[in-house]
Amino acid sequence: MNLDQETIAKLAEHVENAELNRQEIVKITDDYPDMDYEDAYAIQYAIRARKEARGTRIAGLKMGLTSRAKMKQMGVEQPVFGFITDYGAYAEGAEIETSRFIHPRIEAEVAVVTKATLRGPGCHIGSALAAIDFVIPAVEIIDSRYKDFRFDLRSVIADNTSAAGYVTGGRMARPESLDLPVLGVVLEKNGEIVELGAGAAVLGHPAASVAMLANMLAERGEEIPAGTFIMTGGITAAVAVEAGDNICVRYQDLGTLGFRFV
Repeated sequence: MNLDQETIAKLAEHVENAELNRQEIVKITDDYPDMDYEDAYAIQYAIRARKEARGTRIAGLKMGLTSRAKMKQMGVEQPVFGFITDYGAYAEGAEIETSRFIHPRIEAEVAVVTKATLRGPGCHIGSALAAIDFVIPAVEIIDSRYKDFRFDLRSVIADNTSAAGYVTGGRMARPESLDLPVLGVVLEKNGEIVELGAGAAVLGHPAASVAMLANMLAERGEEIPAGTFIMTGGITAAVAVEAGDNICVRYQDLGTLGFRFV
């Protein structure tokens, strides 16, 4: 780590205030170019602690940069992780106020809930599948706090991987009843298809994302408890949304998710 605790606390307050006030900031590595990945996660964890101290419940975990192409583009060898909050949750059919965000985008994903503790290192896809209780359709709302949605990897980790909200619905299913790598997804905006994808877009298999999360947390001496809700990563590219947009996402064998931005 290159930043001291006082600087980490100051940056956590700065980045979280940008989220809470819906106000753009420049990426923090502009002012702190020596910030490393440990510093970035320390800032993210400090933001999490600030929220929990105010009574916010951490509703689950999320993975980001789970596309091989996106990792190559960003020059990284593994995805990043963050957390999601209770106040970011929306149900199928919700009307979502765009005023809550700066420049929101959506990604179609599948989420899972675990039934057993997952620990790394050495967690593999088989262990992850055995620990998953069920799979459920989900759409993540991402909203970078950085100006023009431009950032580097360290800055986005510190910004809790652009986490802003999530919508769940459709049908739950046991993982053994699904062929997750070929599970098809169609994302429609205002009645037009804007993105297509399949589960293999997430590290080849969404359960591989869960296993990688367990291994990444193990490096911090942490584990994934039973009952954890996990957003596994974007199956589709991110789609910009604005007030008036109607969204419908169709999941093979898992039903449909519909909601609207107002």
